[in-house]
Order: sequence, then structure tokens, then C-alpha cells
Amino acid sequence: MRFSPFKLLAFWNVNANLFVFRSFFNSTSTHFRWFSMGKTRWLILVTCLCMFAFSDCRELKARHKSNLPEYNHTLATILVEYASAVYMSDLTQLFTWTCSRCDDLTKGFEIIELVVDIEHCLQAFVGVAEDPHAIIIAFRGTNERSLQNWIEDLYWKQHEINYPGMDDAMVHRGFYTAYHNTTIRPAILDAVERAKKFYGDIQIIVTGHSMGGAMASFCGLDLTVNQHENNVQVMTFGQPRVGNAAFSSLYSKLIPNTIRITNDHDIVPHLPPYYHYLPQKTYRHFPREVWLYNVGLGSLIYGVEKICDGSGEDPSCSRSVSGNSITDHLVYYGVNLASDAPGSCRIVMDPYVQNTGIRDSRGNFIWSRDPATPLLKLSREFDNPINVD
Repeated sequence: MRFSPFKLLAFWNVNANLFVFRSFFNSTSTHFRWFSMGKTRWLILVTCLCMFAFSDCRELKARHKSNLPEYNHTLATILVEYASAVYMSDLTQLFTWTCSRCDDLTKGFEIIELVVDIEHCLQAFVGVAEDPHAIIIAFRGTNERSLQNWIEDLYWKQHEINYPGMDDAMVHRGFYTAYHNTTIRPAILDAVERAKKFYGDIQIIVTGHSMGGAMASFCGLDLTVNQHENNVQVMTFGQPRVGNAAFSSLYSKLIPNTIRITNDHDIVPHLPPYYHYLPQKTYRHFPREVWLYNVGLGSLIYGVEKICDGSGEDPSCSRSVSGNSITDHLVYYGVNLASDAPGSCRIVMDPYVQNTGIRDSRGNFIWSRDPATPLLKLSREFDNPINVD
């Protein structure tokens, strides 16, 4: 299906020489063609492009009509900030929502539970947002210093999923285990139950970046299938493939309100590899993908948000380019998606916070807050942070 948000056709006849400029977008790529431009004509062209850019806010959105979930740009820019905040190592600031990444579009978020699985270097939180009015669950991804080693190990390791009706479904063992067999899952489910008792039956939105996106998808599935939640939305950033074709098909039916954001040449969405000649064994993305990429020349750069088809493996989206960039993996919508303490799973916390949390025999922490306790009061009680390795 070809997509053309705009076609700009201009004709200039100068000294009997006809100059034609035509620029267009389609579902495969963006093409620019130009013929015999002098300096004057180049200035005219730049002026026209600038006028078009400012009239369209320098953002181009390619859309397809279908029954798949509708992409919401505003929601994506909000959720990417939650996916960034969960990387914070200062747990006092994160738990009281006073961290440097907690004061923009996510301001006013009421955090309810923070869980840190030190044993497996995992971190997640649950809370309630005013806009959108929903329970937000966010999972931290892989530390960028260990990202290369993690990528090198990100291949097969398939595992049968123990869910009803998924006899042929296979998933990545590491991602499945990270959510199901650690401190993370019971803490998340407990927090969701407490939040719903206080706030009522509101929507649940699950998000995460990188491996956190993979865990977010398993959490969304768990909430829908095992906890019988019927209003779950999943939006991830730079997520790897997590299962085979059977899993992808069943997942898209069970959680249709799912969006995967990919960015330009980000390497992680290309892994584990997709082999079209091994349809039953190969890993396959579930829909729906939204691919972010840039087009333009010099300083005239346009950000494109391409809404992909319902296959999960649209060949005209991120699969149309090589996945060779870690840099593209670490920044989405201009937001840094990396740890503020790279190179380790070290955390920082106030001694009072440490004493109010629950620590198991393996050193993992869970902090819970009564939804009725104001965050402002809570933040004043915590100061004098200490380092905890």
C-alpha cells in the first residue's frame, strides 16, 4: 500500500530550461529527485521547503487505515518519559517522584510500588497518572554498558509458554524468566490490585524500553490472561522480538491495543533474528509497529512517524534498513533511555527508605506506598541518601 502525505510539484521555466522538482513519500522509503539547479533555484527550493516545514510542524505522519490500534503521538511522548525514569538509580528520588526525569510530562505521578531485583539487575515501578488517567507499569531495560554482551546472547533459547491455548507458542526463555521467575511479577500484581481498590477499575498501561519492553509485553499478557484484566494497553520502545509466529498471532488477538515504537537503525528490534524461511521456529514481532526515522538534507531534517501494517514484520518499516546502531537504541523522541549510573546495578537510597522497604534473603527490595499517602508528605521525610551496592 503506497502512502503519500504530500506531493509537491513545481515548475520553473528559466531561459527555456525547464526545472522540475518533485518530492514524495511512500510506504517503502522517501525519495528526493532534483534536476539542474542553479544557486537561485536552490534558494527558491529551500524557501518552499521551509514554508512547508513550518506549516506542518516539521513532523510527518504516515497513516494506514485498518482495525489495528491507533497510534497516539502525545501518549507516546508521555510514556517514553516513564520508560526513561525507571532507569534512575536514586531510589529515594524515584520513589518520591522527585527525580530529574520525573518533572516534565509525568509530573504529578503517584508512585505506589518500586521493586528492585538486585540479583538479576531488574527494576520496575507501578503508579497512577492523572493524564492519561491510568495505572502505569514501567520496566527498566538493560544497562547500556552490558548492552553489547546482551545483544550477542540474544538469539534462540526458545521456551514453551505455559498459558492456556498457546500449545504451539514459543518465547524467549530469558525474557520470560525475567518477568515470571523473579521478584518482579508478584510485586507488580500486588501493586495493581491495591491501586484498583483505591482508584477503581481504570485502564492499565504497561511500558518499557529494550529488555524492559519485552518484560512489559509479558506483563500485559499476564494481566490479560491470568488476572482477567480487560483494559490493558502496551506501548514499548526498542523492544526485541520475544516469541515465534504462533505466539505473535495469539498475542495480537489477546492484547490488540499494543504499539511497538522502533527508531531508525536501532539494532535491538532486529533481534533475535527473523528468518522468513523458518516460519514456525523463527522469532516474529507482533503488531503494531510505529517506525521513527529522519529524512532531509543538511539542516532541513524532518522526523517521520510511520505507522506500519498489521503483520508485525512490515518490510517497509524498520526491516527496510539495517539494524546496526546502538545510538539509535538509546534515544527515543529526544529522551535518554539509559541508566544514570552506567556500568553497574548500584542503587542509591535514603536510610529511612531502606528501612521502610522489604528486603528478601537475596538482597532484593520492594517499597510500597499506601495510595492515600500524599507524595509531598512522603518526599519531605526522605533525605540524606546513602549508596547501596
